[in-house]
Amino acid sequence: MVEQLQYVVPGIHCAHCERALRDELGAVAGVAEVAVDLETKLVNVSGESLDESSVRAAIAEAGYEAEPA
Repeated sequence: MVEQLQYVVPGIHCAHCERALRDELGAVAGVAEVAVDLETKLVNVSGESLDESSVRAAIAEAGYEAEPA
């Protein structure tokens, strides 16, 4: 079953930010897709058996703070 997690990441504003998030989140076990919307500052993560703490840690590793949307 595909799960979805959505976060508000206020610090994102450019293609570099998007790439950093995609790279870090893509390395998390279970993550199948990452969608970043720079305009709304929303990051959607989908996949199977997602571990929310690992997803949040990956966002932090990319250099950003996240809040559940």
